[in-house]
Amino acid sequence: MTVIHAGASKPAAALPLAATLGALGVVYGDIGTSPLYALKEAAKAATRGGALTQDAVLGIVSLILWALILIISMKYALLILRADNRGEGGIVAMLALLSARNAQPGTWRAHLLVVGLIGAALLYGDGAITPAISVLSALEGLKVDAPALTPVVVPITVVILIGLFAIQKKGAGFIGRIFGPVMLGWFVVLALLGIHGIVQAPGVLAALSPHHAFNFLIHQNFHVSFAILGAAFLAVTGGEAMYADMGHFGRLPIRLAWFGVALPALVLNYFGQAALLITDANALDNPFYQLAPDWAHYPLIALATVATVIASQAIISGVFSLTQQAIQLGFLPRMHIAHTASHEIGQIYVPLVNWLLAAATLGAVIGFGTSDALAGAYGIAVSLLMAITTLLAALVALHWGYPPVIVIAVNGFFFVIDCIFFAANSTKLFEGGWFPLLLAGAVAFLMLTWRSGVRLVEAARRKLRQPEEELIETAVGTCHARLPGTAVFLASAPNGVPLALTQFVKHNHVLHERVLLVTVIIEEAPRITDDNRAEVIELHEGITRVILRFGFMQYPTISGGLQLACDQGKLPGIDLAAITYYIGRETIIPSDQVAGMAVWRETVFAFLQRNAERSAAFFGVPAKQVVEYGTEIEI
Repeated sequence: MTVIHAGASKPAAALPLAATLGALGVVYGDIGTSPLYALKEAAKAATRGGALTQDAVLGIVSLILWALILIISMKYALLILRADNRGEGGIVAMLALLSARNAQPGTWRAHLLVVGLIGAALLYGDGAITPAISVLSALEGLKVDAPALTPVVVPITVVILIGLFAIQKKGAGFIGRIFGPVMLGWFVVLALLGIHGIVQAPGVLAALSPHHAFNFLIHQNFHVSFAILGAAFLAVTGGEAMYADMGHFGRLPIRLAWFGVALPALVLNYFGQAALLITDANALDNPFYQLAPDWAHYPLIALATVATVIASQAIISGVFSLTQQAIQLGFLPRMHIAHTASHEIGQIYVPLVNWLLAAATLGAVIGFGTSDALAGAYGIAVSLLMAITTLLAALVALHWGYPPVIVIAVNGFFFVIDCIFFAANSTKLFEGGWFPLLLAGAVAFLMLTWRSGVRLVEAARRKLRQPEEELIETAVGTCHARLPGTAVFLASAPNGVPLALTQFVKHNHVLHERVLLVTVIIEEAPRITDDNRAEVIELHEGITRVILRFGFMQYPTISGGLQLACDQGKLPGIDLAAITYYIGRETIIPSDQVAGMAVWRETVFAFLQRNAERSAAFFGVPAKQVVEYGTEIEI
């Protein structure tokens, strides 16, 4: 039920200060907790080439600094945030902007869609790893003062994460209210700890020069350099949230939060940890916690745990939002989506995704056991996602008419950096990097199978669908009797006759006095205004086609759309409470006699289609007013 057009309203921006505070909690929760493990892992990677020297520490912290500047500050904050779709960001929004949704097989747009869907799938892999490594790394601070507590770190992490996933059905609103203030406090603590460390060894500030990073890397063994690059990349994971959450906060608040709070605090903390390692190489086991005075360790562990829970909540909510967008644009089967707050459309809960993500996250915690082991799994999916985002952003810039020379030069520069980091992270493939890639591969396969299956089903429908002229001829010449009342027949396309209506007339030889053929169209724009919601076309006396348009960020409700059309005077004289909705219930039959996918993939699609949420429930049709007609479709 999708056709693509344009025309959306941009949501009103929140107050800059309030939105900036909110962005600190939601957008920067992930990257804000990276100091718990990023520099530690990079320093441990450097020890593969020998003892941890002062030059090595300066090289590592310089590398992290310039990764933050080049990838997050310049690429994301200044460049990628410009590639918005009517104010919305993220891979799916970018695909919609490039009109890849309806690409014909074999075209460059079709190949682009495959790349984009892989990028979207990578976010699911990231979503499984982020809560695991974040909460684990926070609780591992217990090992600093109480090594005997090491065996309970994993069980406590599991309990916290189970609780986090269990409360999702109640909505994240009550957690969301404390996101900003808590993360602001977290960044202040990061900055203070960093300053405390820098004061002990001010010579660490020499690492502000990129010369230290470059000189250190080129003088290392190739394998050691790649290991350091892969570990240092952990400092920028979470940066992709800047683009994905742009629609919630706006471009300006996200930039203010980054340049005004997050970046200075992160840089100070990384330099403080580096200063500590220069003065005390024995702090390598956990430089973040050892940077704090002994009396502050347990309060810091508590604060870090809260911060990592917030970071985890942000990524979980992001996965829910991505799932909703993918369903709206036809990349995933319909699932039950619960709105947990009537006043905030972005607050949703997707039960199936929640518990699948929980299983993957808990599997990662139990299977890998430590943040050190999980560091091997983290990074590879995010680095590939960043490379795909850079590529798509270049195509958006070309689509908007920017000079190709400038686009290739600028985006090409960042794409090379992304590829270098991806190559470095690829060395961790067998150390755990396979895990998020396996998850992403499974999601991408389901997305591509579902999209291909939907196209095959629609092609089969077109062969079975009557033209409108035949319906009118039937209404005039055959159906002499008219049933009282109004009937709504859901149609998958804005032309032709729905199969449910064909079945109804074939078996009953009657029509209702008023027949509405309703099609839901999901646009390639985030939101559609109420004025553009309903289009009403009179086909014949008593037979009306109604096209309801929604943006991919909106929840499509047929009853709400029809009510709006009635209120606007487009459908006079209709009692919505007395309408009967006739909906086709299709049974997919895989067959090797019809050109399409391999039979085993068609079988997978048939399973997904059979278990997808019913059309009536997904589109908000009152259950007591629904009649279903079954149809078998062979693909």
